[in-house]
Amino acid sequence: MAELYIRVGEDENEEPMEIPSEDDGTVLLSTVAAQFPGACGLRYRSPASQCMRGVRLVEGILHAPENDWGSLVYVVNYPKDNKRKMDEMDAASAVKMKRGIDRTSDLIILGLPWKTSEQDLKDYFVTFGEVIMVQVKRDVKTGNSKGFGFVRFTEYETQSKVISQRHMIDGRWCDCKLPNSKVFNQYTGPDEPMRNCKIFVGRCTEDITTDELRQFFMQYGEVTDVFIPKPFRAFAFVTFSDDQVASALCGEDLIIKGVSVHISNAEPKHNNINQLFSNFPGRSPSLAAMFDQTQYRYPSSHV
Repeated sequence: MAELYIRVGEDENEEPMEIPSEDDGTVLLSTVAAQFPGACGLRYRSPASQCMRGVRLVEGILHAPENDWGSLVYVVNYPKDNKRKMDEMDAASAVKMKRGIDRTSDLIILGLPWKTSEQDLKDYFVTFGEVIMVQVKRDVKTGNSKGFGFVRFTEYETQSKVISQRHMIDGRWCDCKLPNSKVFNQYTGPDEPMRNCKIFVGRCTEDITTDELRQFFMQYGEVTDVFIPKPFRAFAFVTFSDDQVASALCGEDLIIKGVSVHISNAEPKHNNINQLFSNFPGRSPSLAAMFDQTQYRYPSSHV
């Protein structure tokens, strides 16, 4: 008996796919679901009434209407709840990708006059667009300005415009740069928190490899390092070249190889390690640096 194919599509108006039937002329639901994941049945438009009719389904087997599949195009049925969840996931993914690409950052302002106050900064930058935050960094002991500060805007377009030019603030030329540039660490020094490009990936399974993690997260941005502790402890670390990508992913639950993993911030213990070794006479800076490179704090819920 020649193999029979029926035409199946997700919508009446799109190009259908041919699905093979069994020797007795029936079609297995599993065969349909293999091409249309999540499918729970088939329907078709009756040539006589022009109404949609359901295909009989008995114990996972689809039976042809009036024992003849004919040349009709059959449309896939999905559970309504599943379809709504899929639409919500697509919308959430779109928002997440946009947030990862177009999210504003705290810009560092270099070369500020000593007299410039936070109100002065705000008055200047609101001429470009809505300002979320301004800050002048000051010495903890004296309260004097350190000659730099930060500003953050609501709109990404405003941020791009500000970065593209120099600024005359209180009679002095100043520059605004992204905080993950090399000049950031030069100006902020050891007392300032470092921009963290590393994320903590919790709930990993042992069959997820470093290469698979790298390939998965490359869709969000450039990945510079992937680390899975040994012996295996059900988590991993992924480092991006851009701290904004890492920040955008924190708090998300993502599906990797069918497993739901949770993304959170991996905070470097820079200050903790340096403070620990500073308490010992004859301390070794190189030893502190060694711990600084390897120690990371991960969320207590995963310990």
